[in-house]
Amino acid sequence: MFTISEIRGFPFPVQLRTEHLTGHQCRISPLRGERGIGAGGCAMPDTGEVPCPFCPERIFLETPPFPSGERVSVGESVTFPNRYPFSAFHTVTVISRSHAPDRFSVRQIRDALTGQWSVLSDAEGYVSINWNHLSSAGASMHHPHMQGIADPEPTAYTRRCLEGGARYREQTGESYWEAVIESERGGPRHLFGSEVPWYAHPVPLGEKEIRAYLPVGTPGDAEPYIDALATGLERVIALYREQGHCAFNMAIRFDRKGSVGDFRAFLSIIARINPTPAGTSDSAFMERLHCEPVLFTIPEDLPALFADRK
Repeated sequence: MFTISEIRGFPFPVQLRTEHLTGHQCRISPLRGERGIGAGGCAMPDTGEVPCPFCPERIFLETPPFPSGERVSVGESVTFPNRYPFSAFHTVTVISRSHAPDRFSVRQIRDALTGQWSVLSDAEGYVSINWNHLSSAGASMHHPHMQGIADPEPTAYTRRCLEGGARYREQTGESYWEAVIESERGGPRHLFGSEVPWYAHPVPLGEKEIRAYLPVGTPGDAEPYIDALATGLERVIALYREQGHCAFNMAIRFDRKGSVGDFRAFLSIIARINPTPAGTSDSAFMERLHCEPVLFTIPEDLPALFADRK
């Protein structure tokens, strides 16, 4: 499913990993982790967002409703259209009443995912549910929120996954998704979960990437697995915080409604550099112009971190 080669750099080697499905490449340089960039403390910065349109006293006054004139409320979460969309259908779900919570509960995550599903499950095209947490992960609003999008065409990486899976089926007569899940189950990167397995992705898109595969491909079929996703997400986010990461990006990508393909919907989450006064970013020329992230955590080392938490 992937290959590892070694770049003999001075004074230490670097791993070059390639994912066969998509052609995605990344570089892993463990020694770079010793620099401690972007980790070590999750104190929430004062963003100066007062008043905040996502806080309880303003959210129903300053956010747009759906054409029905309503917003969707599930627990603490509130879902409404994005005022500044970049997709054919673009929604926002505010996760918590708190402007800057220290932790997220399973219930908060589950309710937010449920709000997203309630408006996206029947959406036409290719759906994804996404979460940028904190400014260094690209969030334009400090108040925690998810975003759902649906478009007639898949995003670039989703397209690579769909096309790669179709090629694998044509060449082998088997499902790539079943093959990759079975190859990872119980292996050196498997973290937890059976029906919805969570594992460290061998060719990460970002630092400490963890994925969870659903046994279904489309959003309309995925609702029974919201609890499993919420429970797993809470565990991963808690681990990130313990490792000094408070910022992260998450995406759950799906095939289009009515698809006859064998794509398995999957969640991907990566740790990001923490907000800093200097505005340091972990997205530089390698990530943005060469499309090849430079990371410092070996995926096979992540299961031990989960084992230490038990």
